[in-house]
Amino acid sequence: MSGTPPVDELPPRLFVVTGICGSGKSTVARLLGERFSRSVVIEGDALRRMVVGGRAEMEPDAGWEAVAQFELRLRHLAFLAESYLHAGFTVIAEDNLLGSYLERFLAQLSTRPVHVVVLAPSAAAAARRDAGRDKQAYGAEGWTAQSLNEAFRRETAELGLWLDTSEQRADETVDEILRRTDESALR
Repeated sequence: MSGTPPVDELPPRLFVVTGICGSGKSTVARLLGERFSRSVVIEGDALRRMVVGGRAEMEPDAGWEAVAQFELRLRHLAFLAESYLHAGFTVIAEDNLLGSYLERFLAQLSTRPVHVVVLAPSAAAAARRDAGRDKQAYGAEGWTAQSLNEAFRRETAELGLWLDTSEQRADETVDEILRRTDESALR
């Protein structure tokens, strides 16, 4: 847990954290979750890894099977998020909700308000972060940080709180999310 005490929270809230690969979604989601005394972090990658046989990855020009598995993952993400929320936990759900998938995911949630946080560092910052991880998203599969960032900004609705986190540490990003919670709320 970080050095900051947990946030007093009544009632529990649902945060959705998204952005391109290397934007810091998993790290920020985990640190945000640590700020609440009762919280759950649901990572889209964890749901993706549950498919151990026949997994089809989302990549440029993904086929119908990859899209179908991604949409199934988002249904499960929404179900789990609301299930934990109704059990009294603050929930931080994170995944690559790019383009119309952000709105489609939000439409599956009956909970309002939902706090949408979009991590939007520069393509160069995302590429740098990605290069320092065990799993790289850019390069082998045909993605580039620049192309994904351009498509993300062009195709994703400007909902919630968009943060340029290019020059922020993850804990600074979490501090800003908590300071600006009202701006992230979709009612």
